[in-house]
Amino acid sequence: MTESNGSAAAERNDEMPDWEKRFRAPRVSLPDWAEDAPDRSLFVSNATGTYELYAWDRATGDQRQVTDRPNGTTDGVLSPDGAWVWWFDDKDGDEFGVWRRQPFDGGPDELAAPGLDASYPAGVALARDGRTAVVGRSTDDEGTSIHLVRDGEDPVEIYRHRESAGVGDLSHDGSLIAVEHTEHGDAMHSALRVVRPDGSAVAELDDTRGGTEELGLEVLGFAPVDGDTRLLIGHQRRGRWEPLVWDVATGSETDLALDLPGDVGAEWYPDGTGLLIAHSFEARSELFRYDLASGGLEKVPTPPGSVSGATARPDGSVEYLWSSAASPSAVRSTTGEVVLDPPGMRSPGSVPVEDVWVEGPGGRIHALVQKPAGATGPLPTVFDIHGGPTWHDSDAFAAGPAAWVDHGYAVVRVNYRGSTGYGRAWTDALKHRVGLIELEDIAAVREWAISSGLADPARLILTGGSWGGYLTLLGLGTQPDAWALGIAAVPVADYVTAYHDEMEALKAMDRTLLGGTPEEVPDRFEASSPLTYVEQVKAPVYISAGVNDPRCPIRQIDNYVKRLESRGAVHEVYRYDAGHGSLVVDERIKQVKLELDFAERHLG
Repeated sequence: MTESNGSAAAERNDEMPDWEKRFRAPRVSLPDWAEDAPDRSLFVSNATGTYELYAWDRATGDQRQVTDRPNGTTDGVLSPDGAWVWWFDDKDGDEFGVWRRQPFDGGPDELAAPGLDASYPAGVALARDGRTAVVGRSTDDEGTSIHLVRDGEDPVEIYRHRESAGVGDLSHDGSLIAVEHTEHGDAMHSALRVVRPDGSAVAELDDTRGGTEELGLEVLGFAPVDGDTRLLIGHQRRGRWEPLVWDVATGSETDLALDLPGDVGAEWYPDGTGLLIAHSFEARSELFRYDLASGGLEKVPTPPGSVSGATARPDGSVEYLWSSAASPSAVRSTTGEVVLDPPGMRSPGSVPVEDVWVEGPGGRIHALVQKPAGATGPLPTVFDIHGGPTWHDSDAFAAGPAAWVDHGYAVVRVNYRGSTGYGRAWTDALKHRVGLIELEDIAAVREWAISSGLADPARLILTGGSWGGYLTLLGLGTQPDAWALGIAAVPVADYVTAYHDEMEALKAMDRTLLGGTPEEVPDRFEASSPLTYVEQVKAPVYISAGVNDPRCPIRQIDNYVKRLESRGAVHEVYRYDAGHGSLVVDERIKQVKLELDFAERHLG
C-alpha cells in the first residue's frame, strides 16, 4: 500500500477534480481479526486501484496483498487461528464460484473445500481447530445445502432445502452450528435451527409461526467461550430489530429490552461478559457496551455520523469504521488512535446533509438533502435512490452524491417504505405493490422539493443503482411528467425475465415480495415491471449494466432497451465486463463521468 511521493504524482493529484479524488483516494474496510491470534487481521483496500484483500500483522506492521484479480475481491474470512485467509473466487463478478484459501504469511492458493462444486455462497464459518469449516452453498437447481468440511476428508452434507438458507455461526468449541432458514417460504423473515456437526437438530426458534405478524430472526453469534451454549440473536417482536441471548441447550431466552428508539444490533465482547451494541436511528448510529451481569448500558464515544461496522478487541477497546456525509470514512479506535491510515492522497470532504421529514401516504418519510455550499434554489436536483430495497441511506460519506454536488446539483436521498432503520412495519410495507409503493413516497418528497424552492421542476433527475435503478426505470414509466432525465445502474427492467434469470436466493425474495411466481401472480409482476410502462417514458434514459450480473441479469435489460429502440426513444446503454457493480476504481470513475456527461448534454 505505497504510492510514489514524486512531484509528478503530486501535480497530477493537484489537477484532479475533487470528485475523482474521492474515488481514487485509498480506502480500507474495518479489519477483521483472528480470534486466537488477535494481532493477525484481514481488511479490504483499493490501494492498487482495485478492491482486494490484505493481510495485516499488527505485531510487525507488515501488510500484504492477498488477492489480485482483474475484477477485484472483497469476500474473505480469516481463520480463528490466524493461519489461513479464505476468499471466494467467482468469474468476473458473477458470484458463482468456489472458496480458496492462502496461508496468512503468503504462499500458493488452494481449494479450501475440495469436493464441493461451484455455487453461489450461502455463508461460511471456520472452526478454531484450523481444519474444520461449515460451508453453505446455493444453486438454481438444488436450492441451499450446508456442508461440514474437514481437511483430508470428503465434505459431509448436514442440511439441504429448496428454500434459501445460510450458515449463521459455529460455536466456540465447534460442537454447534446455527443455521438461518426460510423453509416456511418467507424469504424476508428467517427462522433459526441449531444442529450438531452430524446434522442432528438441537434447537429450533421460529417467530413466523403461531401469529398473524411476520417476524424474523437473525444469528448474531455464539458466545466466545468453550462449552457456552448461548447464542446471540436478533428479533423483531417489538416492531424493530433487537438482540436477545438464547441458550440453545436449555431453551431460555434473555431479552435485553434496551430503551433505545431505533434498530439495535449486537456482538459479543471477546470475554463473553458483555455485548457491543450498535444502535441505528434516523440515519445515524452510535455504540454502547452492555454488561450482561448488571444490565448496565454505557455509551461508547463516537463522533456524530454513521458507524458502518464495529468490533471489540481483547483489550476492551472498540475499533469502528466511521464517516459522515461531510467527512470521509476512517477506521478509529476508542483508544484515540486511527487504526488504519493508508498512504496516498486524501479524500476531499463534502457538504453535510440536512434532514427533511415529509408526510406521505404511508407515514412520515425521512429524506437526506445535500446542496452546493451557498447555493440557493431552485436547483437542478438529483433524486439518488438507494438499493436493497432492505437498506437505507444514512449520514455517511458517499462519493457518488458528492460528485453531483460538486457539479452544482442538489441531491435528495429518500428512505422510502421498504427501507430499514424505521421499524419492521416500514420495511415490510412494500409487499405485493412492489415498486409502486416506494415511488409514492419518492413522489411526495419530490413535491416537497419543488414547493420548498429547492428543486427546479424542469431539471429533476431520477437515478439509482440495483433496486434504485429498478425504481428509476419504473418511475420514468409511471411518472413520465415528473422527471427530466433517468439514469439507472444495474437495474431490474423486465421483472418477469429477471425472475427467471436471477440467482435462486433472489427468486425466493421476489416470491415473498410479490406473493408468488410470475405464473402464479402475473398481474402483480406486470404492475411492478418497468417493461410494462416503457411506451410511456418521455425522458432520456441512461442505463449501465454488468454483463455477468446474477442479480439484475443482462437479458432482461436488453429486452427493455429493445423496446426503447423500437420507439426511437432517447437512450444510451453502457455495458461493462463485471457483475453487480465494479470493484475497479477506474471503471467506477468512468461510469460516473458517463452519467455526469449524459446529464450535462440533456439538461445543460
